[in-house]
Amino acid sequence: MPRYPESPHHRDGRFINARPRPAMGFWQGLKLTWAFFFAKPAGTVPDRPIPVRALDLAQLEAAPDRSLYRLGHSTILMKLRGRFWITDPVFSERASPVQWAGPARFHQPPITIDELPPIAGVILSHNHYDHLDRAAVLQLAGKTSRFIAPLGVGDQLIAWGVDPAKVEQLDWWQSTTVEGLRLTATPAQHFSGRGLTDSDRSLWASWVIQDAGMRVFFSGDSGYFDGFKKIGDAFGPFDLTLMETGAYDKRWAFVHMQPEETLQAHLDLRGRWLLPIHNGTFDLAMHVWEEPFERIAALAAAQGVALTTPQMGERVDLTAPQAGVSWWR
Repeated sequence: MPRYPESPHHRDGRFINARPRPAMGFWQGLKLTWAFFFAKPAGTVPDRPIPVRALDLAQLEAAPDRSLYRLGHSTILMKLRGRFWITDPVFSERASPVQWAGPARFHQPPITIDELPPIAGVILSHNHYDHLDRAAVLQLAGKTSRFIAPLGVGDQLIAWGVDPAKVEQLDWWQSTTVEGLRLTATPAQHFSGRGLTDSDRSLWASWVIQDAGMRVFFSGDSGYFDGFKKIGDAFGPFDLTLMETGAYDKRWAFVHMQPEETLQAHLDLRGRWLLPIHNGTFDLAMHVWEEPFERIAALAAAQGVALTTPQMGERVDLTAPQAGVSWWR
């Protein structure tokens, strides 16, 4: 595995959080694994089809600039400066190392990769299977100008056969400009790994996306930590925050936020509108599938936070987001 001696977040061959992740004992881990696979409560999977608004190339090309579409889980398509950008593209049927087992999609993507327009940049947060889909990356490689990734994730892409000239890797607080868009990798509190031997060998990150005076924050995956306030102080206020709100549990709170923490992180970032992501596509936790929407909606209403909850495939105007409807009910 590559080494990154220049990174202050890399020690002894692995990346680290600013605050060390608590260790999980063998029996605790075994008990949690058993519960996840064999003792889930009812309702973690929808009992009816999820509404999805189908998209096509003509719609996207005709859409005004600064349009955003949620395609599922943490996959967001944005039209900025006349070009298209996508975050954590996952299009496979399962978020898993194999396609015959593992968490299956609740819904199909609103558009296929073949139908997508040329992509200016793919923005990646980390290498977990629900965020880094090998099949999608390889299919996108021919129509994407640039892959922007945290340290080590880009090396994974190159190992899969992506042209190294298309790959750019950043450490926390490093920035790049692509097609006039300013992208900054910012800290997150999480971990990485796709197998038994590569734990924390690549970095995880959140992203600040700046288009002239407009600022969007993409959380990737993270537990709640003081880094959100530091990012808000450095780059806020944000017009929109795309915030992880789902697949949480108190047993892994260090790496995934509870909805109350998601809302506080949004406030720390000085966000104007909050769009909850990391939900509604895969069964990755022990909570009822629609619970993240209900909890964040109630919390936002109680604190007067502007919340947008688009259906999959529904357009959001980044200059004036709409509240949306409770489509999950």
